[in-house]
Amino acid sequence: MIELTEAPLDHAQLTEKVRSNRAGAVCTFLGTVREMTGDRRTESLEYEAYPEMVLKKLAELEAEARERWPIVEAAIAHRVGHLALGEISVVVAVSSPHRRDAFEACQWLIDTLKQVVPIWKRENWADGTKDWVHPTEG
Repeated sequence: MIELTEAPLDHAQLTEKVRSNRAGAVCTFLGTVREMTGDRRTESLEYEAYPEMVLKKLAELEAEARERWPIVEAAIAHRVGHLALGEISVVVAVSSPHRRDAFEACQWLIDTLKQVVPIWKRENWADGTKDWVHPTEG
C-alpha cells in the first residue's frame, strides 16, 4: 500500500493495515518534523512532490523490498504540503514472519525512499529564512 497525501498521516491505522496472523513482527518508522536541526530552530516544513513519479517510485521500492525480504504486508505513506513541528511526514510499516527481516526491510525502505523518491523539503526556519534541502542531506 502506497500513498501520497496532504492529509495528516494516521500511523496507527497504517500499522494496523500491515498486521497479519502470518507475521510475527511489525516494524513502523515515523518521520516527524523536529524542532532543531543542528543549532537552527525549525518553524515548519513544506514538502513538494511530483505525484505520478512518487507513486511509481514507491511502488518500485515496495516490489523490490518484497523480493529481498519475506514481507507479509507493507505500507508507505508520505505527506506533502505544510507541516508544523511534531507532525508526521512519512510512515513506513512492514510486517514479516521474523523481526530481523521487518527491521531490515523498514530501514531499507526509508533510507532508499529518502535517496530516490522525488519529494522535496523546504525548511522554514524560526529566523524567517527558508532553505530547500536535497533529499539525501541530513
